[in-house]
Amino acid sequence: MTTRIALGLEYCGNEFRGWQSQSSGRTIQDALELALARIVGAPVITHCAGRTDAGVHATGQVVHFDVECERPMTAWVRGVNTYLPDGVAVRWARIVPEEFHARFSARGRRYRYLLLNRPQRPGLWAGRVGWYHGALDLGAMQDASRRLLGEHDFSAFRAAECQAKSPIKHMSRADVRQSGAMLVFDFEASAFLHHMVRNLVGTLIYIGKGANSPAWVETLLQMKDRKLAAPTFSPCGLYFRGPVYEAHWALPDNDDHLVEGLFI
Repeated sequence: MTTRIALGLEYCGNEFRGWQSQSSGRTIQDALELALARIVGAPVITHCAGRTDAGVHATGQVVHFDVECERPMTAWVRGVNTYLPDGVAVRWARIVPEEFHARFSARGRRYRYLLLNRPQRPGLWAGRVGWYHGALDLGAMQDASRRLLGEHDFSAFRAAECQAKSPIKHMSRADVRQSGAMLVFDFEASAFLHHMVRNLVGTLIYIGKGANSPAWVETLLQMKDRKLAAPTFSPCGLYFRGPVYEAHWALPDNDDHLVEGLFI
């Protein structure tokens, strides 16, 4: 009998080449599948809610996989964590119906970007926050971020290698706030294009430093040309906070504001 298991993960992306399996073996998926195979005694194929790039972190990644063996639920958490490398940890495990799919059952996804805004580069949080040394106008960035809300064609913020079928997404949250020297960017949308959040952050920083007005965002959305927007910003401060599922799946909310608690 086949059982479908869902896991909640957190990881620091600094030492990995992203989520998706590669021949080098140094990805989150490779590490997780290797650990799961130690528990199952056979190869395991995982499916995630959102693929992350090299250097990108996650506080709320969700994956699912199918097994034909019986194991106590503790095996999927403490057991798997025994075999995972530093920087990756399973937080919870649940048995889910076979209709559940970590990616396709999600009705939305959440990302946060942490930007250290001070003259000195980060030391303690190197690799876990982005950094911009110059002064930024928070009000201008907040104005610009509000213009991203709603359904738009986000082609101007889409990487050339993006494989999404459509660039049209619905943005339900886009805001920026400040706590001391830390700027916190939060985005929630039906789905995200490849590099979309990093491209949005780069554009908002350009507006914050005075290179363009907040209305530039609307121009970029209308022009749909990636070459007109700001360069892709560093992956260091990007955190996948996880997917949003309907309540009937009864899964834990991975997003316990861990990242927010570190700085705010």
